Amino acid sequence: MGYVTIVMSMVLVNNYVLAQFLGICPFLGVSKKLDSAVGMGVAVIFVMVLATAVTWPIMTVLNKFEISYLQTVVFILVIAALVQLVEMMLKKFIPALHKSLGVYLPLITTNCAVLGVCITNIDNGYNYIQSLFNAIGAGLGFLLAMVLFAGVRQKQEVETGVPEAFKGVPLTLISAAMLSLAFMGFSGLFQ
Repeated sequence: MGYVTIVMSMVLVNNYVLAQFLGICPFLGVSKKLDSAVGMGVAVIFVMVLATAVTWPIMTVLNKFEISYLQTVVFILVIAALVQLVEMMLKKFIPALHKSLGVYLPLITTNCAVLGVCITNIDNGYNYIQSLFNAIGAGLGFLLAMVLFAGVRQKQEVETGVPEAFKGVPLTLISAAMLSLAFMGFSGLFQ
């Protein structure tokens, strides 16, 4: 499978947020403002790629010693350490973004999309380079979903004709479902 195909299929067809429904917490929580959505998306890309770069070799060691049943625990520990690293870097170098992401930044640790990309790389039998491209594509797909949904939510804030019963969370969930349905139109694009 070509690298461009891997990336494009992860962005459009197998988008973790809109097609596989992984990483919904930050998707719904941080997507109110475009800056926060972009910041979270970039942070997730960085963590996904870094986590893949670290977990793929670790998995080969786990397989070598026939303790692959520890995969999930080890991956979660690695991801937690990487998120702490990202949080410290943002706090030091980009404090405004660190503040705007708030509690959602440490939640990348429990973001199932990050864990999902690490496990998917192993399950799909990707080699190291393919795994990195898969992680980049998954991260770009996450960023795309965040940016699109931030635009939708900013438009909702200025909309005046919304019935009272749909304001707030109901309208947000309906909009997320419609965006997800739009992305289902890409299914079958890549084999």
